[in-house]
Amino acid sequence: MTSWNKFFQNPIIQSELQKISKFRKKSLNEDPSSKIYPKEENVFKAFNLTPLEKTKVVIIGQDCYHGCINNIPQAQGLCFSVPDNFPFPPSLKNIFKELMNDIGCNMPQSGNLTQWANQGVLLINKSLSVKEKCPNSHKKLWNTFSKELIKFIYDNKDFVIFICWGNDAINTLKGFNYKEHIILTAKHPSPLSANKGGFFGCKHFSKCNEILEKKNITTINWNLNN
Repeated sequence: MTSWNKFFQNPIIQSELQKISKFRKKSLNEDPSSKIYPKEENVFKAFNLTPLEKTKVVIIGQDCYHGCINNIPQAQGLCFSVPDNFPFPPSLKNIFKELMNDIGCNMPQSGNLTQWANQGVLLINKSLSVKEKCPNSHKKLWNTFSKELIKFIYDNKDFVIFICWGNDAINTLKGFNYKEHIILTAKHPSPLSANKGGFFGCKHFSKCNEILEKKNITTINWNLNN
């Protein structure tokens, strides 16, 4: 059975990861006071929590959170997710507002999305690292990796639902023929975008489960309070 190991053993990915590792070390050597998020051991957390064979849904985020609270990074290797007991960033707050309106649950008590990941929701950012307080600082660094990742999922999965919020995520899927897969798109949940319309009311959580049900695939329990 194909697994993420095959992806990470790809010579293109091996080469990219070497470049990324060198860049990270060089950045920290040049400025020892600087920080890169998430912690190195959490960069590929999404792949560890959501094996390829169990992946049903792929949510594509843009960039990692670039802040920290009490020396603990907001970014934990899952797009839009923050550790337990952290305040919800604005985008995540809007995601939860849509979640409540869509499936009728209460506001989640935690912004930790591990529960989704464990059910087969791959929570992946286009950029898997960021310099502290410098949004999109590693965007170009991960370009090839993210393109190859989408290609790998496309080539190795019979069916996946891609959830893309915002043009950055939508553009990641350009150039592929998605006959066998489903793409759900909406505006980005950030207040600047969501408050102008196009995100609230997208009902992606319920739509996703309707699609999975029709395919006889176990649905996702999106309610984080259960």
